[in-house]
Amino acid sequence: MATSPAEHPPRIGVFGGTFDPLHAAHLRLARAFRDELGLDQVRLIPAGQPYHRDRAPHASAAQRLAMLDAALAEEAPGLVSDDREVRRPRHAYTVDTLQELRDELGDQAELWFLIGGDSLQQLHTWQRWPQLLQLANLAVAIRPGFVAANLDPAVASLWQARQVSDFSNRTPSGTIRALALPPITLSATDIRQQLAAGQDCSALLPPAVLAYIRQHRLYR
Repeated sequence: MATSPAEHPPRIGVFGGTFDPLHAAHLRLARAFRDELGLDQVRLIPAGQPYHRDRAPHASAAQRLAMLDAALAEEAPGLVSDDREVRRPRHAYTVDTLQELRDELGDQAELWFLIGGDSLQQLHTWQRWPQLLQLANLAVAIRPGFVAANLDPAVASLWQARQVSDFSNRTPSGTIRALALPPITLSATDIRQQLAAGQDCSALLPPAVLAYIRQHRLYR
């Protein structure tokens, strides 16, 4: 993504998930992530083979990507899908995804990776987690009940040392920002159960996603 000298370096957000299926709260969170950090683009990246789940997603990687593409086709500019983890023939680790993006975008691009406070508490179990802040900034969506004292000591040290509260000195990577984003109150598990029971989920899913689910008879 090229930029002229008069423009700021690209500001790119990364929002990963299983998206099984993508629902309305995912989109609300992605928009808030984009707006709160003043990002040029948020890339929603569906996991191809999620290594942290005990069981495979209900919809295939191709189906989950198709639902994401259908939903984003109706969105305003700024939210795009990224299929790199779906195309990867092995488990996708976040550090590898961020390294690929850093290689593609260049050293000056401002890269932000969004996680929830619950994921931050498990960060020390992730593959090569200390490298994440070498590649990107970390945006943490804080929900009520989050307690920093529950963090792993190494993660807590970074939480204290790298956290910023303003954007007076924006950097390509290395900082942590706590965001009071709207919580995801919808559960994909609950939505799948409601779909299986034949209940109306039109208020919970983007119209294009619901149409795709009906067309392909998913989650029955």
